[in-house]
Amino acid sequence: MEPTRSRARSALALAALLGLAGATHFTRPKYYDAIVPRALPGTPRQWTYVSGAAELAVAAAVAAPRTRRLGAFAAVALFVAVFPANVKMALDFRDKSPKARAIAYGRLPLQIPLVAWAWKVAKAAP
Repeated sequence: MEPTRSRARSALALAALLGLAGATHFTRPKYYDAIVPRALPGTPRQWTYVSGAAELAVAAAVAAPRTRRLGAFAAVALFVAVFPANVKMALDFRDKSPKARAIAYGRLPLQIPLVAWAWKVAKAAP
């Protein structure tokens, strides 16, 4: 596969991941409400919808070649910005089942490859 096609596929896969995640903020908001840090102003549902809309907007920006670079850098920022929610989830899940804890704790290091992936997409974009 030629490098340009591979880079486009990687960008579209990132856009799909962001789009799916963004959509689930609206279809399963209670899941996200529970991990919104309580120190934030407003209600958890407001933050769930704002972060879902942000993920959808970033997905659209990454998917479009003209805005891909900016969108991928926005994805980097988004992945960093949601890290506190993942920390809250890990702390809240300390007394849950081993499977639930593994999912919660697994989200923490997962942010590193997500940030790296978005960064790589940004750097490869024209």
